[in-house]
This record gives sequence, structure tokens and C-alpha cells, in this order.
Amino acid sequence: MSIEENSSIKEQALHPEQAVQREPTSEGSNDPVQLAEPLDDRIYRALLAAADKKAIAPILLDLRKIATFTDFFVITSGANVRQVQAIADAVVEQLKSTGDRAARVEGYNTAEWVLVDYGDFIFHIFDDKSRKFYDLERLWRDGSRILLSPELLGNRG
Repeated sequence: MSIEENSSIKEQALHPEQAVQREPTSEGSNDPVQLAEPLDDRIYRALLAAADKKAIAPILLDLRKIATFTDFFVITSGANVRQVQAIADAVVEQLKSTGDRAARVEGYNTAEWVLVDYGDFIFHIFDDKSRKFYDLERLWRDGSRILLSPELLGNRG
């Protein structure tokens, strides 16, 4: 590696906002893509439960090609502590009603970031400030963002 290449890498690490943007691909692009297979019923029901509680800006990330600990992230927000907890409660209750129990739930009491782990998918519910701070969408940008139907986005015509 040349000195110039090394300097460029260091500069990008120190100032990521000035880094040259890579060409978008189907993997990791910001444009949502259609999932090749039907959406897992549990993820669908969890997203519907969140939509019923007016979850803000839900997204689904397919991490199967880049992570081994889970297949999908569902990321959404609530406007305040009570709404974040209500979304978490609705998701947990909806899936529990059909026998699917969360492996763990973390962050419920403070409700800045509630993580509900179902093994092959993890449901993240943030308050607005924490979602911007942790920015999982950017952190996991190499995952594919999956196109969600209007009903899962809370738009029920």
C-alpha cells in the first residue's frame, strides 16, 4: 500500500462525512428492494402490531449475507417513552399469542432503545433521539433494506 493510499484511508476514517460515497448496489443501497421470498409471518405480525401503535418510520433490514447472529433487523421509533413501551408490548403480545416468545427483551424500563430478540430477527424500538444517535441504519448499511407494504408502514388508506 502506498503512502498516498494509506493517507487517504486515514483521512476517510478521521472524517467519514467527507469520504467518497461508494456506488450503490442492490446489497446495502439505501433504496428498498423487494424480498425474494414471502416475508416471515412473525415479522409481518410484529410489524402490523407496531403499525397499530403508530410506530414511526419502520424499516426492515436483511442481514443474512453479512451477519451470523440474526437474519433481520426491524427498526422503528416511538415519539415518547410510553409509545416506545406500547409498541414493544404490542409486538411481544402479538407474537406470544401464537406461541412465539422473545428470547429476551432489553431496555424496556428506560425505553430509549428497546430490543426484542426473536433469534432470527431482532425488533428495535427507539425514541427519536436514540435512533439518530445509534443510527443502526447507517451502521448496518451493507444489509439490504426491504420494501414494506403501506399497511406495515402504518398507512392504512
